[in-house]
Amino acid sequence: MLFRRTAPSTAEDAPLPAELAPIVVTAGPAEAEAGAILTIDCSAIVRNWRELSNHAAPAECAVVVKADAYGCGLEPVATALAAAGCKTFFVADLPEARLLRAALPGATIYVTNGIFPGTAAAFADINAQPVIGNVGELAEWDAFRSIHRWSGGAALHFDTGMNRLGLAFEEAPALAARAKMPEHGITLVMSHLACSDEPGHPLNDLQIYALREIRGMFRGIPASLANSSGIYLSASAHFDVVRPGIALYGGNPTPDAENRMQPVVELKARVLQIRAVESGASVGYNATWTARRQSRIAVVATGYGDGYPRPIGASDSLSGGEVVAAGRRCAVVGRVSMDLAAIDVTDLAENALRRGDYVTLIGDGIGIDEVAKWSRTISYDVLTRLGHRYHRVWKS
Repeated sequence: MLFRRTAPSTAEDAPLPAELAPIVVTAGPAEAEAGAILTIDCSAIVRNWRELSNHAAPAECAVVVKADAYGCGLEPVATALAAAGCKTFFVADLPEARLLRAALPGATIYVTNGIFPGTAAAFADINAQPVIGNVGELAEWDAFRSIHRWSGGAALHFDTGMNRLGLAFEEAPALAARAKMPEHGITLVMSHLACSDEPGHPLNDLQIYALREIRGMFRGIPASLANSSGIYLSASAHFDVVRPGIALYGGNPTPDAENRMQPVVELKARVLQIRAVESGASVGYNATWTARRQSRIAVVATGYGDGYPRPIGASDSLSGGEVVAAGRRCAVVGRVSMDLAAIDVTDLAENALRRGDYVTLIGDGIGIDEVAKWSRTISYDVLTRLGHRYHRVWKS
């Protein structure tokens, strides 16, 4: 990974102080050799975090950076958020926690998948806190802390309706008794909303009520429930710590309303060839799309092997997604293949797009939620599949 600071664009530009100068981080193949460029705007992630923090105040706004920060790059994203003031980070597993600890020596790190058998010592090695969701994990954690006199903490995760991970609500009273003991090691009690993107769903209120009851048993210990959409349900969902994920990266936490988040990712693919296709001829595997007129098709160097969704292309019976080419939206047609996608550029001027130019797959008004809708999936899936054959650029 190569780090460099951008230079002033003209001689008249006054140089910024070093600590304020924009930073560009690059990774992956060289731009000249890559089929596509993925740009992640870390300053937009920071702005989204501040919007979420302001909305949830006075609750602390932690962040979820699992799955390589939702495909956006764990280390540069977490570093930018920590510089902005974020103190608490959630990852899924120990390997992610190790990467994060190397980047942020002083951060509070929670590991949501908890303790795999025999791994308690690894949490102590990097001072990470497991999110414990069953009594077996808790027994192993307690035994390790007792034998090794380890004073590190852990979160307790209670299931309040998701029926995925978590201790049962009925186990809370017995476990709460330990919270009255010195050095109990419980730093957070938490649960996870199942339907927060559906504000009217009755399970939301049931889960808020259940965690309110649990927090009452664990007096003095912070509680956490709200994910991205949960932050916008109501203040009753905020408790002491909120932990947004997808909204940080530009996903809409309020699907039935305008997106309050700034777009974060831009994906541009290189044009390899522009070819003429006769009316009645098909494009791509299984001949799913047929030209209804004399057409021009741009073939770009990105496919499902790079994480660009296979179902996004239009067929003869289904509409598909779009890209921005030469300033206009153009349809993706035929099946996306492993390394290539086809774009109908018939309506562009003859020389508006040439070999070596770029088309925008995400960005220029095309958001990740729109790409997800075209692909019949969710924005989480779109982001976390973004591949590593791209030339990647992080800008602050």
